[in-house]
Amino acid sequence: MALPELKEFRRPESAAELSGVFQTYDDAALFVAGGTFIHGLEARGLLSGVQALIDLRRLGLDGLASDDRGARIGATVNFTRLAAMPGIDQPAFGALRDALACPPPQIRNMATVGGAIAASCPFFDVPAALLALDAVVTASAADGAARELPLAEVYAGVFVNTLATGEYIASVFLPRPAARTASAYLKLETNANDLALVGAAVRLTLDGAGRMSDARVVLGGGLNETHVRSAAAETVLNGAAPGDEVFQRAAQAIEADINPMSDHRCSAGYRAAMGKVYVRRALQRAVDRLV
Repeated sequence: MALPELKEFRRPESAAELSGVFQTYDDAALFVAGGTFIHGLEARGLLSGVQALIDLRRLGLDGLASDDRGARIGATVNFTRLAAMPGIDQPAFGALRDALACPPPQIRNMATVGGAIAASCPFFDVPAALLALDAVVTASAADGAARELPLAEVYAGVFVNTLATGEYIASVFLPRPAARTASAYLKLETNANDLALVGAAVRLTLDGAGRMSDARVVLGGGLNETHVRSAAAETVLNGAAPGDEVFQRAAQAIEADINPMSDHRCSAGYRAAMGKVYVRRALQRAVDRLV
């Protein structure tokens, strides 16, 4: 990997030091945490103009805590540590467990939650699960300003996010799930280390009558330029009792919300067809976790 324009690699230990780097490089600086996708960005020609890499791992963004409201996950928490988070064995967090198990150990030990989000890669697994769990992101800036936004609002396109220059992911908040909630994530891949051809994350809650409510169906893996929720599929699910027939109808309904892409790995048509299969399977996996 060659970065001919790169002049500096910095690991700031304070907000003041971080701000100083940006006074020098401004939009020619790129934040990194685990750095596992730097090669992927370079291979796609997306690091042109980058003169400084700024490693965020010394800024104290590695907190992991939960209370009655939900869980707060620091941006530099790696996948291995997140997979051991207290309470993650609940059915509600099944999608997150599924997604965290997808990358090989080398990636899980380095890749971070904030990096996975900020990369805005529709082929990543963990962001799909976080979207299904209604994640809220805290974005901080080099000047100390901060704001909260729903995770879906971070994404603007393939490898394009909405963060301003000098802004970075500081943490992710997962609201406490309702009782009798379960989720699941399934991924179609060519091999054990591949990015998703298709990714489907789902979440549902069963009420006292055994009917589904507050459903989430999130699609990734090239079914759109960003991870996208299928409102059409969620409408089919909400108020219905779980079962093969309704799951099949929900899977068919994703057609209204996807715009699959073709690439060197598979065609748009194949992605669309397999997206329906994986949505149906993911819904059944989620329900099975409540039995």
